[in-house]
Amino acid sequence: MVDVAAPPARPVAAPPAPPAPAVVPRRTGRLLGRGGRALHRSAALLALAAIWETVPRAGLVDRVFLPPLSEVLAAWWELLRTGQLADHVGASLTRSLTGLALAVVTAIPLGLLIGWYRPLADLLSPLLEVFRNTAALALLPVFVLILGLGETSKIALVVYACSWPILLNTIAGVKGVDPLLIRSARSMGLNHLRLFQKVILPASVPTVFTGVRLAGAYSILVLVAAEMVGAKAGLGYLVNYAQYNFAIPDMYAGIITISAIGLVVNQLLVAGERRFSTWRVDVTTA
Repeated sequence: MVDVAAPPARPVAAPPAPPAPAVVPRRTGRLLGRGGRALHRSAALLALAAIWETVPRAGLVDRVFLPPLSEVLAAWWELLRTGQLADHVGASLTRSLTGLALAVVTAIPLGLLIGWYRPLADLLSPLLEVFRNTAALALLPVFVLILGLGETSKIALVVYACSWPILLNTIAGVKGVDPLLIRSARSMGLNHLRLFQKVILPASVPTVFTGVRLAGAYSILVLVAAEMVGAKAGLGYLVNYAQYNFAIPDMYAGIITISAIGLVVNQLLVAGERRFSTWRVDVTTA
């Protein structure tokens, strides 16, 4: 019997490696992602700008009363170049931010006390209900009569208008803390001060900042209305003066500036809310 040697096994070639995917630099990817998100968020504003520009030029509305956006922007640039816009913006921001800061300093501590101590809430609730339903602009003549036409009356009106959303949201934030968290903290031996510091304050921060954001919008709106009465500088005065003098592009330029300031203030407050409530988890989907 003859042994037949088996042929040597051929080495099995390894399968070819798939082609390496193109690597996009991480920084470039982040920039593209941010650019896409910015374009998505500004799509509605760009559409509004296009409509504003084309509708008057097409004759669908009288361009005397609604000039094209390009003419409004040209008037805005002229106001900025001559320094008038900076003067009006500075006057309005000084009044608005001063009133908002005073409202925050006074309304948040008072809201925390009312929301935490029931006897104080029972004492002040009827008074709060009376004043919360009184519009700030309805009291403008009262502020003018008592405090005059100067800066004091305008800042006081802003303080009054901004205090209510901050105060009411702070009270709601304290009262809306999950009772299970409070019971758990008390079972761990926390005293009232530590409970307030470690549980109540962090849990009420989002609601408090909601009130502050509302107050930021009110500080601009109420101030603009107040500046239309007895003011010699400010965005409200600019809009009112431009209307009476039939400088319609200047009027719209002032309105655009007011909207831009409100948007910037809101974004700053949103950034502050994220800074002070980093423990929150965003559950929104793309």
